[in-house]
Amino acid sequence: MSALSAPGGLGARKWGVLLVLCGAIFLEGIDVAMLNVALPSIRADLGLSTGELQWVMSAYVLGYGGFMLLGGRAADLFGRRRMFVLWLTVFLLFSGLGGLATDGWTLIVARFVTGVAAAFMTPAGLSVITTGFAEGPERNKALLVYSGTAAGGFTTGLVAGGLLTAVGWRWVFFTPVLVSLLVLAAALVLLPRSVRPDRSGKRVDAAGALTVTAALVLIVLGIERASHAGVAVSAATLLAGLGLLAAFVVIERRAAEPLVRLGILRNGSLVRANLSAMLFAAGFFGFQFLVVLYLQELRGWTTLQTSLAMLVVGIDAVLSPTLTPRLVRRFGNARVILGGLLLAVLAYGLFLPLGADWGYAAMFPSLTVLGLAFSLAYGPLTIAATEGVAEEEQGLAGGLLYTAFQFGAAVGLSAVTAVSAAATRADTPSALLDGYRAGLLVPFAAAVAAVAVSGLGLRSRRGGAPRPLPERSRGRSRTTRAESPAGARRRGAPACAGRERSRR
Repeated sequence: MSALSAPGGLGARKWGVLLVLCGAIFLEGIDVAMLNVALPSIRADLGLSTGELQWVMSAYVLGYGGFMLLGGRAADLFGRRRMFVLWLTVFLLFSGLGGLATDGWTLIVARFVTGVAAAFMTPAGLSVITTGFAEGPERNKALLVYSGTAAGGFTTGLVAGGLLTAVGWRWVFFTPVLVSLLVLAAALVLLPRSVRPDRSGKRVDAAGALTVTAALVLIVLGIERASHAGVAVSAATLLAGLGLLAAFVVIERRAAEPLVRLGILRNGSLVRANLSAMLFAAGFFGFQFLVVLYLQELRGWTTLQTSLAMLVVGIDAVLSPTLTPRLVRRFGNARVILGGLLLAVLAYGLFLPLGADWGYAAMFPSLTVLGLAFSLAYGPLTIAATEGVAEEEQGLAGGLLYTAFQFGAAVGLSAVTAVSAAATRADTPSALLDGYRAGLLVPFAAAVAAVAVSGLGLRSRRGGAPRPLPERSRGRSRTTRAESPAGARRRGAPACAGRERSRR
């Protein structure tokens, strides 16, 4: 176990580590949000076509979503601190390259590599928390602070992007460089050096890594291009990705040291958390995309006005580390997640009768409820997706979770774009409004589906006590036991006989 995982409250050392990791996830959030706001200015300055502008965003999603599983496993195999510091440095360098770009393709390449860097850096940072903080209230508190910071970064990025773009769009890239330098310096000082993972007799699953990375890139690409490319091209891309995914499953079943141990998917709580996270992300990003289009294209709001209007969603940055831990302790993780998802359904439902001249007072309740929903769902989903997983597979669990979020974002954006475009019959304000109303059904449906998936977990808990999830032993004896909905660890509990985890 990591040196950080001593029992008790968070001391100064642990708070220092947590602040470093929160700085990195905050950086990732503001980077994405600021670029969204700056796209029109980038197009005007570099003379980009619509296709090239689309690839500026798509390149990051492809790099992030395609390499996430590989990034999570790399943290387990090569060391979490080492991967975090290395790929934070890559993130810093290529963000700077994006700010220096003088043509579209340089910017696209920079964004792709930045996405790859985030795919390695993010699960490494998450696994530092899940292995360095004792499972139970201590880890839950750390994860809720971490998730609140991530959401706060995205919300802050919307406002900061508007302000920086007014000065010059290149500052949208140079500002993350400055933040990265501060986080990197703090990481080198505060992140503890851990024992190098023992890889003797083990081989990197190169075939699995290449296959799943190619599969995920093709699937994300097929989903992302569904609203711009022809049906045949999108379908062929998706089928190729699914074929490679099937090949990956075959490879993993036969590999001596698989990249993804398929047995981890027998953890029902983990699977439900990842499915709920995917659907929740699909609804949130699709909704945010449509609201921004409505405010800027139909209502004529400026970028800064739009950013300030969305700022209320950022209340989750305050509520996640303060209100959510109390609710989890009192009602349990599953009930808090379900409550957050039900609030998401309410938030999207309130926005369905969208009017052509809605004032901000009409939108405010929906945006506020969405911020509350995010604070109740995002952090607890992170806890559920990593709880009870062996320490040596925490990077993999983080990779699975963030892959789910990225796929959800890609699906949500593509679905709302496709539905909205199909429902827009003409280039008139009334036709645009019809398209937005139709597109808003997508996040509503995604949230309803997430409630259904999450509700299954609540029913299984009512049906009996959850079965403890044993951990695979690698030269040491460790037993993790989930004894309450909040996931608190019971120390000194006897090991359950006959529950050694199989390799698959």
